[in-house]
Amino acid sequence: MSAQDIDLPPYWAGFDPREMLTDYPIGPAFLTGPAQWSTDELRAVQERRFQRVIARAWSVPFYERRWSEAGLEPMDIQTLDDLPKIPSFSKSDLMASIEEHPPWGDYHGLDHNHPHSFFHTTSGTTGLPQSLFFGPKDREMQNLLLARAYLLQGMTPQDVVHSVYGFGMVNGGHYVREAVTHFTSALFMPAGTGRDMPSVQQLQLMQRFGATVIVGFVDYIKRLAEVAREQGLDPAKDLKIRMITGHLGSEDRAALAATWGGAESFDWYGVGDTGVIAAEGPSHDGLHIWEDAHLVEALDPDTHQPVADGEPGNLCTTVLFKDGVYPIIRFDTNDLTTILPPAGGINFRRMAGFQGRSDNMVKLRGINVYPTAIGSHLEGVAEATGEYICRWTRDGSREELCVVVEVHARSEALETRLHGLLREKLGVEVRVELVSPGETAPLTQIENRQKPIRLLDERG
Repeated sequence: MSAQDIDLPPYWAGFDPREMLTDYPIGPAFLTGPAQWSTDELRAVQERRFQRVIARAWSVPFYERRWSEAGLEPMDIQTLDDLPKIPSFSKSDLMASIEEHPPWGDYHGLDHNHPHSFFHTTSGTTGLPQSLFFGPKDREMQNLLLARAYLLQGMTPQDVVHSVYGFGMVNGGHYVREAVTHFTSALFMPAGTGRDMPSVQQLQLMQRFGATVIVGFVDYIKRLAEVAREQGLDPAKDLKIRMITGHLGSEDRAALAATWGGAESFDWYGVGDTGVIAAEGPSHDGLHIWEDAHLVEALDPDTHQPVADGEPGNLCTTVLFKDGVYPIIRFDTNDLTTILPPAGGINFRRMAGFQGRSDNMVKLRGINVYPTAIGSHLEGVAEATGEYICRWTRDGSREELCVVVEVHARSEALETRLHGLLREKLGVEVRVELVSPGETAPLTQIENRQKPIRLLDERG
């Protein structure tokens, strides 16, 4: 029997890696190919892929129901110009689908033609974990596109990659492991969060095996540096980290680099449902949106209507390669960002990065406050460790926000200074409480979660 006569198992028969790499190049082929497309070339590819995704979505009960309720019929959606006609959806709609059609919901599109191979969940940072489904093709497409980001940022076959993304049912750690091992030649160390492997042990392995790259959420990467110092290690001298890539948002890059001995840091953005959507490149001038794979819009959080490029709004995406399991059409992530024009030698638009969550917002005396973005305001405060949590309380009819900040040494003068700083940055009065290093950890669960908790709603 020849190799050509062997039937592949369902997963491996579900995609052709050579075809995927032709359609969605990575490495140098990306930089000389899609990255240089003209606006018209990109539009033609997007149109073709959009029509396949729309055709598939009409056969999924979730979309058929929502679109019919909005008065749409199949002939109403023909081209990209029709995209604004389609109602957006968010996680709350997916969770409602699960409640109405337990246990999986009716958005996944699984049937005998599209058997799923992967099942994970979200982290549950903003509520109950949501079910995530992946077919073979779209799973490997997500892996490929994340590898595109890592290669653009400079990951090489000589790198030893230490990952602090969590495992268990959460998608993140598995996804990143697959991206690195399937589409790069770097050596991968799947350490996970502090719950998967204690931080002290992680540092021992990083030193022993010569880790050169850290991938993960910046909060835990900073926590690792703190633990290193507690153990008598100097992260800048005793470890060999040259590159950090993860979810940085508005993080102070200079401070992060100094902590890790000048390591170059890169941001990328994605969510569990979609995989990577945009990634920072060597020019460090925003995150390049993978526009050959995603149609990205920014929506007004209140009206859900598109805003112009250059104005902040909720990132909303249509995934152009998900025409099998769980198609995604106009998914409002509730993550705030700003769409920017192309730059840095890549002809795709950019996004400014994560700027807060509109569904994790505190409305305080008419001012919108985003707890997940407060960390950026504390970056320049030398006395602060960078760890904090917000308590949202109510006293009668008045709501208050208290920002609990970890500092190396408490003083009344420092509390007064931080109070003034946050009032200036946020545009509204908040209380400040100073605590010693490590005191917020039981509340943020930074050792156990990929994304620490930053808001406690204690209004009762």
